[in-house]
Amino acid sequence: MILRVEYVYWLCGALLAACALRELWRRRWAHGAFWGILAAIFLLGDAMKSAAAHGSAMPQQLAGAGVIALGLIAGFLRRAPTAESTREHERRAASAARLGHGLFVPALIIPFGTLVFTLMQPYLNIGGISQLDRAAGTLIALALACVLAALAAMMLTRARAADAIAETGRLLDALSWAALLPMLLAMLGAVFAFAGVGEAIAHLTAAAIPVQSRLACVLAFAAGMVAFTVIMGNAFAAFPVMMAGVGLPLLIGQHHAQAAALGALGMLTGYCGTLLTPMAANFNIVPAALLELRSTNGVIRAQWPTALWLLAINLVLIWFCALP
Repeated sequence: MILRVEYVYWLCGALLAACALRELWRRRWAHGAFWGILAAIFLLGDAMKSAAAHGSAMPQQLAGAGVIALGLIAGFLRRAPTAESTREHERRAASAARLGHGLFVPALIIPFGTLVFTLMQPYLNIGGISQLDRAAGTLIALALACVLAALAAMMLTRARAADAIAETGRLLDALSWAALLPMLLAMLGAVFAFAGVGEAIAHLTAAAIPVQSRLACVLAFAAGMVAFTVIMGNAFAAFPVMMAGVGLPLLIGQHHAQAAALGALGMLTGYCGTLLTPMAANFNIVPAALLELRSTNGVIRAQWPTALWLLAINLVLIWFCALP
């Protein structure tokens, strides 16, 4: 048996469906419809893909209609964090004091668990599962780590599965449509790459800089990652464009950069732009609103020095680690 990536999508769809039912039970129809449509896309995506492979255009049309509906409904959604009673606030404070730094354990399980599961892929043979889907092994490893972290959190806090769903719904209430931004922006990057934006960037770069210079190519790649991330709000969208336009043809093809190192450091360079832009609403605008800061750009103002230092460090790392 192979643990396929579709199982991850189904798990996400089931969780979103539970949150949608929770919103409908509370008679918040717009929120329930929003998360319900998204849950249907996750749950039925495999069936739509199979139908499309047999020549049917209906699945793509339904998915497109669902995305349009999400955009229309998002216009009516408002951040609506669940009001917390004084008793509930006191209970949370007492629980936090009792658990102390142990609260960080579930959060740390996610990155370290992802790393462990990824490295275990060649040796995985548990409960009839012989291996992970190689095409999306890291994503499946992340999902397994998240499930393990959720179980650890419930054991640590002595909570029930219903409490986990309720807290997920509360967090989605707070983030609203911004919770979808990372996924949508990653799709936007793929659309840009498919439309040939990367090739256009390659032609413009070749005309604007001396491509025989390693330093000029590194600076163009890093500046492009930051600039596109600032414009589109996420490095996921900028990465395929800049990698196709500068990374692959110039740094890897012409200057023989190491692809793995350049990819990792390039993505991290893009996140310097994430720290600088209000377009990254789920990172910079929503937290400012949740923290009730006086300025909606307060998070960005606190982050920009870190972004510039990180950009400088990444340039040094790309030069010494990615280039031979």
